[in-house]
Amino acid sequence: MDLPRLLPSDRLLRGTLLDFVADPFLVPEAEAVRYLVDGLLVIRDGHVLATAPYPDLADQLGHRPVLDYSGKLILPGLIDTHIHYPQTGMIGSYGEQLLEWLQRYTFPTELQFADRDYASRVANLFLDELLRHGTTTALVFAAVFPQSVEAFFEAAAARNLRMISGKVMMDRHAPAGLCDTAESSYQESRALIEKWHGRGRLLYAVTPRFAGTSSPAQLRMAARLLEEFPDVYLHTHLSENPQEVAWIQSLFPGHRGYLDVYDQAGLVGERSLFAHGIHLTEAEWQRLAQARAALCFCPTSNLFLGSGLFRLDQAKRRDRPVKLGLGTDIGAGTSFSLLQTGNEAYKVAQLQGQPLSPYQTLFLATLGGARALNLEETLGNFDPGKEADCIVLDPRATPLLALRQGDRLPTSLEDLADLVFSLLILGDDRAVFATHILGEPVNTQLSSQG
Repeated sequence: MDLPRLLPSDRLLRGTLLDFVADPFLVPEAEAVRYLVDGLLVIRDGHVLATAPYPDLADQLGHRPVLDYSGKLILPGLIDTHIHYPQTGMIGSYGEQLLEWLQRYTFPTELQFADRDYASRVANLFLDELLRHGTTTALVFAAVFPQSVEAFFEAAAARNLRMISGKVMMDRHAPAGLCDTAESSYQESRALIEKWHGRGRLLYAVTPRFAGTSSPAQLRMAARLLEEFPDVYLHTHLSENPQEVAWIQSLFPGHRGYLDVYDQAGLVGERSLFAHGIHLTEAEWQRLAQARAALCFCPTSNLFLGSGLFRLDQAKRRDRPVKLGLGTDIGAGTSFSLLQTGNEAYKVAQLQGQPLSPYQTLFLATLGGARALNLEETLGNFDPGKEADCIVLDPRATPLLALRQGDRLPTSLEDLADLVFSLLILGDDRAVFATHILGEPVNTQLSSQG
């Protein structure tokens, strides 16, 4: 094949290219996985121009500089569909289940984000951690304070990242210093949407923490924002913990369950993302599928807080599949790494006798996450025209991985699956050899060579 005419500013990456063109939960993996053992990724103006086998094109490249990642995997940037940046400093806090954990750790930590300078420091550290772990897009909780959102978006804009965030809406059952009101949450969220949504690569999510900390009036205000700005997101929590589910039922006795609280408020739609969804009824699964709403599977958090085991078989039932992405859920989650999050997802499935293949796991962290965020047309794989956020994984990054892999390169779908699985089980930030944002390296161990 022939490449399009190359420009001096084009960026060329060589390595084993791996991405997805369909959902491997719903179609055979051979139809969902796309890979080139020795491939070339061509990036122009921050977007994918083309992919092709490198040997077929080597003669056309002349002396153009190529970032040579031979022997390594080049993947689309990883996507975290649920994470709290204000909780970065409380990761690994001992003990408690959800409701007690909020009172003991989360609320005192988030009070600090009234300080704009402190919020900026944490936002910058948080984003650097994401990039170091290969996460290039995330759906991010801020705190109740508008300045916490400002700090986050400013840090993300400085890095030219595709990020989604929003101010927490919370008007009850929390410390007074963390509570807004239904009206103030609407006004502050509206001002933030008008300033930040669609600015550069930034997007906004209307963010009631969960039904337990929002009054019916505040939930209605959240729905009003969705009506006024139909291309923003709804980001909240759902059915994480049995005691939480029972508490929500007591707060909203006239509803048919937890999801129905959001549904009657007008908050369940195709741009709604609900974290956890562990304890759902069949009617709730059906409603999520019908509405094309998404769930965020957060295995390290669910295990750490003892919340329960997510039912992957229910989420991906072929007769009513629900959009699904992976979430690290820092700080109840215990790692920024989506590789380690996939590791724990595999174990959650194993505990229930459910299969979760390496490709299915990686799909959830790439194209699956993009679909959950309604960004499938923008990112998630290497289709021409998509934003060129990508990462490079080193299968031999540690002595143990090097022993596990040997010197072989994968030449078949089966061999590649084994390599991916070893990275999911044994890999972490050390396996992330490089991260590229819109094609540009933001952390890499390799310099350009001709």
